[in-house]
Amino acid sequence: MIQAIQAYRYALDPTPAQARALAAHCGAARFAFNWGLALIKANLGQRAAERSYGLADEVLTPSLPWSMYALRKAWNQAKDDVAPWWSECSKEAYACGLERLAAALKNWAAARMGKRRGRVMGFPSFRSRRKTTPSVRFTTGTIRLDGRTHVVLPRLGRIKTHESTRKLARRIEAGTARISSATVRWEAGRWQVAFSVHVDRPARVPRRADAVVGVDLGVRTLAVFSDDRPPAANPKHLAGASKRLRRAARAVSRKIGPDRRTGQQPSGRWLRANAARNRAQHRVAALRRDALHQLTTGLAREYGTIVVEDLHVAGMVRNRRLAKAIADAGFGEIRRQLTYKTVWNGGRLIVADRWYPSSKTCSSCGAVKAKLPLSARTFTCPACGLVLDRDRNAARNLASLVQHVAGSGPETVNGRGADQKTPPSGAGGCETSTPHRATGQDGDLHPAMGESLRLTDIQ
Repeated sequence: MIQAIQAYRYALDPTPAQARALAAHCGAARFAFNWGLALIKANLGQRAAERSYGLADEVLTPSLPWSMYALRKAWNQAKDDVAPWWSECSKEAYACGLERLAAALKNWAAARMGKRRGRVMGFPSFRSRRKTTPSVRFTTGTIRLDGRTHVVLPRLGRIKTHESTRKLARRIEAGTARISSATVRWEAGRWQVAFSVHVDRPARVPRRADAVVGVDLGVRTLAVFSDDRPPAANPKHLAGASKRLRRAARAVSRKIGPDRRTGQQPSGRWLRANAARNRAQHRVAALRRDALHQLTTGLAREYGTIVVEDLHVAGMVRNRRLAKAIADAGFGEIRRQLTYKTVWNGGRLIVADRWYPSSKTCSSCGAVKAKLPLSARTFTCPACGLVLDRDRNAARNLASLVQHVAGSGPETVNGRGADQKTPPSGAGGCETSTPHRATGQDGDLHPAMGESLRLTDIQ
């Protein structure tokens, strides 16, 4: 058996009273987030002002810890004064907002110290009612399924689902699944609940356990494979729906919409047109998600070893001519899905180095070209005379990397001969690490983060 954390998401059909209660819980989470952020910023501002008067660090106002435990303790002490209505919502709503604040502060501090991968995280900002997607997470209390058509959530009670929950219910009845949390979110014009479930999945073996396939991703053709498998065409869902999206956007622009400066409220026709536009956009996302799941599921169930490239998607979308096509293809989502689906099906995922010249290398003799423009769709080797499709040649080179990879984990990174296994924390590495204690001449030594922080760092 394989222990895995899997999500099950269902659309809800709440009554008007339940919908108002769901919105209230999401608002409570946002309120707790903003309250905690204001408290932290006021403390940092007070310490900065005192330091500007020449006070020693020993006599400054004590700094506030940023841990979830400390923030929740401060909330319990002040909730009767700052939110007399707090009892109308579940305590989990406020804990959710404070937990998100603690995570945001931790990510910002780790990114500032260079201990977090990805883009640089800014200091958390206050969450607006208009721009923030309503969402709340429940981790304790009554979280369960009621039959096949209802769910039960803390304080909200029994809520009807738009679709049957039999797939998850059967696992729970068999004792192979356990719900750990539930997240309610307003998305695609309706309320949805996502259960985080600890699942015992049976051990599987791919149909071709010894087979190796290299997958070269592209825009013209979504995926080209190293074997005789036919290439996967790029559906281009966004381009196909562009006419419908433009028409929906024009319909919205012709209606009387909201104006924050004058306080004008949107008309009923604007609300209906905006809802139609949102449905069209969500339909494109749903079609793309379904196509990618079919592709990755088929690969993970068929091949024992899959080799892909480590594409710098964030840098690729900076090309204004290709950004829309690259974003519509979903390169990053393909790798994310392959990462966990290969584990579920007993396979292995190998990620080639970002600078590995898969397109410039001859898959027959190994000769490497100095330059190969994107306009050249056919690879011609000057050494052995091989003539092959550019993408098929790259896929074959990716598949040949298996001979140089010694790792046997679920995901192995090959970097120019230096093979590296995936750490036990999971594929992609640990995004945050324990910061080392450091001091500064004019900084706040934060007790929770162990790092010198200044007010100027958040401005």
